This record gives sequence, C-alpha cells and structure tokens, in this order.
Amino acid sequence: MPSHSRTARVVIVTAISLVVAILLLGATTHAFSNAWLMLTDRSNVMPAESSILWFEPYVINQGSSNYWLYGKDRTNYYHFVHLDEALYLYLAINNRCPGFDREDIRTWCDVRIGQRH
Repeated sequence: MPSHSRTARVVIVTAISLVVAILLLGATTHAFSNAWLMLTDRSNVMPAESSILWFEPYVINQGSSNYWLYGKDRTNYYHFVHLDEALYLYLAINNRCPGFDREDIRTWCDVRIGQRH
C-alpha cells in the first residue's frame, strides 16, 4: 500500500503537469481566444474546415458584436459573410489569385462555400 507522502507527490506532479499542458495549449494555439469569442458572442462560428486550435481571426467586426470577419488556419483563409447561402467563404492559402489581399474578399478567386452548421 503506497504511503500518503508518495500519493501526495503523485497528485502534485499530476497537477503541475496539467497546468503546464494547459499553459502550453494557450501559448501555442488559438484555443483560448477562440473559445472566448464563441462564448461571448453567439454569432461567432468555427469554420467546419478548421479547428478551434488553429483558426486565427485576424479582422474582427468593430460593431456591437465581436464576430470575426477574416480568419485563417494552416491551410485556408476564411471570410465571414453570414448569408442564407453560406455563413462563410474560404480559399486555400497557397492560392494564385492575381492581386490577392487577404483582407479584401473582392481579390479572392476560386472561393469555396463553407458548410452550414
């Protein structure tokens, strides 16, 4: 039967490991900021083609709601349009759009329609 001091050490090491893992998750991904955006504003959606870990909103609406207008992840750029036809559009990062500006949907070519949730 393990002693109380050994059990206490295991609990402390486990707790420290958990804290370090959470800090690493927050420091190396966008999980916390994305979770905060989704919790504080119901109009925020996570693109189905992306992930809460890697999606990075880089233009946020400055109005009464804080939803993202433009975002990216490791493979795509996203633009939130909130239309009946689609919530967002997306385009591969390695696109060949002439005059491409990631913050101007008018310069995007070969866009895809994001999935409805």
